[in-house]
Order: sequence, then structure tokens, then C-alpha cells
Amino acid sequence: MNDRKKRRRRRSGNALVDILNGFLTLLVIGLVVVAGGFIFVASQYYGDGPAPEERVFRVETGSSLSSTATRLEEQGLISNSLIFSQFGSRVEDNTVIRAGDFRIPAGASMAEIFTELTQGNPLRYAVTIPEGWTVWQAIQRINADDRLTGSIDQLPPEGSILPGSYDYTPGDTRQSVLDKMQLAMTQALAEVWETREADLPLESPAEMLILASIVEKETGVASERPQVAAVFVNRLRVGMRLQSDPTIIYGITLGQTTLDRGIRRSEIEERTAYNTYQIDRLPPTPIANPGIDALRAVANPDSHDYLYFVAKGATPSEGHVFAETYADHQRNVAAYRAIAAEAAAQAEADAESARQTLEAEEAEDAPDAQ
Repeated sequence: MNDRKKRRRRRSGNALVDILNGFLTLLVIGLVVVAGGFIFVASQYYGDGPAPEERVFRVETGSSLSSTATRLEEQGLISNSLIFSQFGSRVEDNTVIRAGDFRIPAGASMAEIFTELTQGNPLRYAVTIPEGWTVWQAIQRINADDRLTGSIDQLPPEGSILPGSYDYTPGDTRQSVLDKMQLAMTQALAEVWETREADLPLESPAEMLILASIVEKETGVASERPQVAAVFVNRLRVGMRLQSDPTIIYGITLGQTTLDRGIRRSEIEERTAYNTYQIDRLPPTPIANPGIDALRAVANPDSHDYLYFVAKGATPSEGHVFAETYADHQRNVAAYRAIAAEAAAQAEADAESARQTLEAEEAEDAPDAQ
């Protein structure tokens, strides 16, 4: 009887061992499978990606991690969107996807792409408005940028845009970019007005803006702006008319085209709102968008007694010569006209020489006349 009990105890003991062995076996197999799965997923995540060449990938504003992963897989930049989103969200510190365009190198791993989209800097895009452009020119450039959305169908007030470069994210609206430009001008105008010369003969920031736009169009030489501004300020102080050619041109074109000819005598003699040869003080609006330096030049012009200026040479980059009296100004004008005539004659001589050279080459190639 004792033998039977011993045999039962041995069988029970063996069964327990078998169960434990089976459990351990399953556990080991499970661990192996899990480890193998982890190794596979990790190798997919950290290994080279499928992209054969460098690509630019766009993340739209408000995109989620899962939707971004799906688009990455659809575009052939990663092999598995689930691994990218689920594994990446567990092993990476930052999981917030940034909006913008990102440069993805050829063969970039999921880990590298994840880091780029969460910590990298999007490609920089900007709309640049040069100093002295009109609002019409500025809106043409904004509307032509196909990375922006929406449209601007109505021109903003002339002079309401501060020239410069304005960053944006692809998909931003054109109106939002314009809003930035106008806010920058509003802020710049207020700041410069607060620093203006005490006895400036201007009654408001709006008048300062108008005069700055005239200064901007009168000279392309940055160092001359305070001098040119002072000439116009001196004229305002003594009650002289500004007599600025760019104001006449703006009255003709309204800033929406270029005047590819000289100003006619009839246009100088015609009394219009923008003809500063005929009206006192300032025109009703700016004639362009002045830059910050032109605003500062008007707010704090040079101290001199010049009332006149004329171009120094045949090219704008040569700047201007200034005079206090009309007699001196006339001499400067005569000198300029001589220089301009000489430059025009030289240009015509060069053109004629080029024509003769071409004619000689054609004659050499032509068959002899019979």
C-alpha cells in the first residue's frame, strides 16, 4: 500500500514538473517571439529607408502623427506607417509633428525622418517686397506664389506695406502674409514717428509716410536718403512746392505699370492731385511703399540748406548733386545734361558699331554678287 502511495506521489511530482517545463518552454518561445518581433520592428525603424533620392515632404498644418505616417508610406519614404507612428511614439522624446516642408535625404531611416519632422527646421519660404514697390506690385508677387492659398482681390492702401522678407509656411493664406506686411508698417510708422525731429513740418505719421515714399522713389542710393529728405523738408518749411517727378508718374500710372517714356510738358503743366509741380505741400497718398530707412530719413533729415538736387551722372547709382540756390542748380542741371547727352551719343555710337560689325559678318558669309 505504501508503494502505491509512493508511485502516485512520483507521478504527481512528474506531472507538476511537466507543467512547469511546458510553461517555461512557452514562456521562452514567447520571449523569443517578442524579442524577434522587437528586433524586426527596431531594424525597420532604425534601418535604411526606401527613398532612392532626396525628397521634400510637406506636413500640412494640423496634421496628426498617424496621418503623417500614412502619407510618408504612400510617398515611398517609409516602409510601414504603423511602425513609424506606434514604435516611434514610444521610443522618441518628442512626438509633436511640425508643419512645413522638410528635406528628407535618400535612404533616411524612420528614426531620422521622425527626428526631422519633430525637431528639424522646415524649409524657409518668404515673400520679399523691395523698397519702393507699389502695393500693386506687391500684391502681384504675393498672388504669384503658388505655395500660398487664397487670393487678394482688392488692393490695400498705397504705402501700407513695409518692404522686406516675410516668412511663411506652405499652405498659409496670402491674406495672412499681407497682414504681416501691413502690421509691420503700422508698427514701424508709429516707432519712427516717436523719434522724429522736434520741429519737423509734418502734421501726422501719414504725412511722414507720404514724404518717405517720395524720398524712396527719388534716390536709389541709401546714403543719400537723409540729404534728399532734407531738401523736401526745407522746401516745406519755406513754402516751396516739392516738384518731384515720381509724383507725376504715379498720378499717371497709379503704380500699376511703368512709364516707359519721359514726362510730357503737358503732364507737368496739368494740375492733378499728384502733380507736385502744381499743388502745394504733399499729394493725397504715398506713391510707393517706403522702407524703414526712408522713414527714418524723413523723421530725422540731414541739417543743410539745400533746396535743389539733380542727378550727378547718367546712371542712378552715381547719386545726385545738391544746391542751395537756383543759379547753382541751373549750373548743375547744365552739367548733367552734357553728361547725359555724351552718354546717349556714346550709346548710339556703340549701337551703330555693333550694327556695322554684324553687317560685315553677314557680308563675309553672303555669296558674291553676280
